[in-house]
Amino acid sequence: MANITAKEKTSSLPKTSLEGAKLVPVLVTVLVGTVIWLIPAPEGVDIKAWHLLAIFAATIVGIIAKPLPMGAVAMLGIAVTAFTGTLTISESLSGFGNRVIWLIVIAFFISRGFIKTGLGARIAYLFMAAVGKKSLGVAYSMVATDLVLAPAIPSNTARAGGVIFPILRSIAKSYGSEPDDGTARKIGAFLIKTSFQGTVITSAMFLTAMAANPLAAKLAGDMGVEITWGGWALAAIVPGLVSLAIVPWVLYKVYPPEIKETPGATQIARDQLVEMGKLKPSEWMMLGTFFLLLFLWIFGSELGIHSTTAAFVGLGVLLLGGALTWNDILQEKGAWNTLVWFAALVMMATYLNELGLIPWFGEAMGAAVAGISWVTSFLILSLVYFYSHYFFASNTAHVSSMYGAFLAVAIAVGTPPMLAALVLAFFSNLFSSMTHYGTGPAPVLFGSGYVEMGIWWKLGALISVINIIIWLGIGGLWWKVIGLW
Repeated sequence: MANITAKEKTSSLPKTSLEGAKLVPVLVTVLVGTVIWLIPAPEGVDIKAWHLLAIFAATIVGIIAKPLPMGAVAMLGIAVTAFTGTLTISESLSGFGNRVIWLIVIAFFISRGFIKTGLGARIAYLFMAAVGKKSLGVAYSMVATDLVLAPAIPSNTARAGGVIFPILRSIAKSYGSEPDDGTARKIGAFLIKTSFQGTVITSAMFLTAMAANPLAAKLAGDMGVEITWGGWALAAIVPGLVSLAIVPWVLYKVYPPEIKETPGATQIARDQLVEMGKLKPSEWMMLGTFFLLLFLWIFGSELGIHSTTAAFVGLGVLLLGGALTWNDILQEKGAWNTLVWFAALVMMATYLNELGLIPWFGEAMGAAVAGISWVTSFLILSLVYFYSHYFFASNTAHVSSMYGAFLAVAIAVGTPPMLAALVLAFFSNLFSSMTHYGTGPAPVLFGSGYVEMGIWWKLGALISVINIIIWLGIGGLWWKVIGLW
């Protein structure tokens, strides 16, 4: 012991502390799974379904507590599922062959093309040059950029953090608005908060706009509710556009920037567009592929082309045209990470349904609220589902742990299945508005330091109410028109 130097002692302490910090979430994760496993299965529930629930619950707790990265937790869930004989190894790996998973994975690859070619930034500067003479106009230009990019970029973090945030930061800096010298309220704080809330809304508007959306669609499909890309977009377009129009204006009124006129922003945009020059061949390729994808996603069901097939076609075009290289695909870590955790969660959710646990839960809860109108029951369910997101730091964890169960109950109480599936799916994005940790873009934008935590939460709570009113009110009328209920 005497031969151990002070330097060696010091260097060993952080590692020990780190291991200790991970010990608690590991123990909690294992404890949750073990307790559920040991509890006798309720009458009418298959023992394999109950054991799979234990593994599923432990996986979700692991994703929330983060003793390891999410992909690693998911891999362990697959390993335990097969090792315990709860499912066969083929069944445990079945999620990797799911077509919905590959839709979102390929969409990640395609989104890389927008950033690599510079087309995403060009779109932002075009909007800013057109409507950026006032601070509210700059905010709307960022929201409009997000709306255009959302159908093809499933990572809202990539949209908000990779495309929009650098531009916002540049504008704020040009107007002397910094996060740590008392000038945040000049314009930076307003633009940060508005862009974040815009991303939350656009994420709800398209099946391919947020990574967990296809997971919700898959869970709904397991219950016989088939949500198509076009069906999702049609149902979301009216309440989504109304929210995108109203929310920035509300923030402008309740959290106004000190600088109202921003003629310099339009000049910044024009200078950047001049510097970028004409559309490069890679940008033309990206733009053409984007429109091809939109066409196939919207009309694919009529043409007999599945949305995942369309995504493969789009990726093939980008690879053949040189807008993307295979190296770009290999370096897209977010896509491969999504493939792993998505496959694990989809596999577990699928077999929980096939083994009868989800239907059993839906019937039990439906019987418990019998006699209450479906409108009242579904409103209560929706609000509980929405505001429970205060306890989640991930859309994915929330959707995977609660969406299927809440949908089963909603259908059991008489809610029209497609209406229930879509509203809960929309809320699976809109509930991210409330906290600084509830979705990927939140830590990125909040971490810039422009908005204090208390203000972030207060404005988030306000916007959550506004979004619920718009989506259930105006959206409800629109859904009546298109026949969802």
